[in-house]
Amino acid sequence: MVTGANSGIGRATAMAIAKRGGTVHMVCRNKEKAEDARLDIVNESGNTEVHVHIVDMSETRKVWAFADAFKKQYSSLNVLINNAGCMMHKREVNAEGLEKNFATNTMGVYILTQTLIPLLQKSRDPRVITVSSGGMLVQKLRADDLQSERGYFDGVMVYSQNKRQQVVLTQQWAKANPVIHFSVMHPGWVDTPAVSTSMPQFHQMMGERLRSVEQGADTVVWLALSRAAARTCSGKFFQDRKPVAAHLPLAWTHSSTEDIQSFITQLETLARAAQSQPDPELNSSLNPSIITLPQVV
Repeated sequence: MVTGANSGIGRATAMAIAKRGGTVHMVCRNKEKAEDARLDIVNESGNTEVHVHIVDMSETRKVWAFADAFKKQYSSLNVLINNAGCMMHKREVNAEGLEKNFATNTMGVYILTQTLIPLLQKSRDPRVITVSSGGMLVQKLRADDLQSERGYFDGVMVYSQNKRQQVVLTQQWAKANPVIHFSVMHPGWVDTPAVSTSMPQFHQMMGERLRSVEQGADTVVWLALSRAAARTCSGKFFQDRKPVAAHLPLAWTHSSTEDIQSFITQLETLARAAQSQPDPELNSSLNPSIITLPQVV
């Protein structure tokens, strides 16, 4: 399963896995763009086992309803790739009153992963990969302001905070679920539609130095499918197929046990609120076949 699979790194990842014969579930927000991407992937890969599911990762209740329906209708899931993300420069909230960057980048990832863990545990070699960003290196977990309600709202810094939250989540999941291999990664600075839209000045400044989407997806695909990746320690932060430090030297970004526990407790509370009000409008069209992803060396 690949979220945000109709463009950028997500699409390149879905394409690479489809070309290796894997069954791919594309979780996307825009139906038309998703179907166009699916058709391209099928035509180029020759693999028809590519399926589209329309879910807006910023809509918390719908993420939970989708994940719960998927868990009930499928017998296993080998790999979950949390790739979808957003960077909004103006503070907006979703239907549940959650700030949308946080709802998409953190709550969506948390609820989707937590709900699918029982399904992942049924697989022989389950893995969860979350696409983070090097921007998180300048952020310390702010457990007392998860939704950026205080002070000036800077979309880039909010996004970076969300990416730090993903790193902390990955580390905690790895400790709690030894059967599943968890990893979080920085794809490098990649020429994606999201970067050009959300950070136009940065995109223009970097120009040809930006990586292609295939280069950005390389470590994601490696973490998802290779035997070598499975032998690495779970919970690590990766770049270019290697585990790297999640903090800069002498950094102030390390979190206390109390902050981490507060963060997890708040996520659990928000998730329970979403679960208590499943979205009755969700139209699930899941195909109950077993997901299989081949290994690559």
